[in-house]
Formats: sequence, structure tokens, C-alpha cells
Amino acid sequence: MSDELTWTDVHEIGWRLCEAFPDVDPLTVRFTDLQRWVCELEGFAGDPKASTEQVLEAIQMAWLDEREG
Repeated sequence: MSDELTWTDVHEIGWRLCEAFPDVDPLTVRFTDLQRWVCELEGFAGDPKASTEQVLEAIQMAWLDEREG
């Protein structure tokens, strides 16, 4: 994987969100906040306008999987 993340890097994004927000329950995060947090991740190079509800949900589930480990 390259150093840059895009919306297709769902599992890596989930892992990084788990590391960045260890005390946050992913199921309580609004998609607007989730999109912003993903865009603020170091190395994220995706177009903020390219996210969809499906992609954000997949990221949320990947984050939940990482959290429940």
C-alpha cells in the first residue's frame, strides 16, 4: 500500500481511527464527523466529496471490528 490513503482503504482507515480515538464507540459517531475525521487523518489524500454513505458505513464497521479486536 502507498503512504496515501483513499476511501478504498477502509480497513487501514478503521485501524487508524481506532488508534486515534480509542475511547470512542464508532456506532455513536455521526457520518459528518466520521467523514471529517477520516479527511484529517495523516496521509489521507481522498477527495472529501467522493465519500458515500456506503463507504462511511464500511469504515465505521472496520473501526468497530478493530475496536472489538
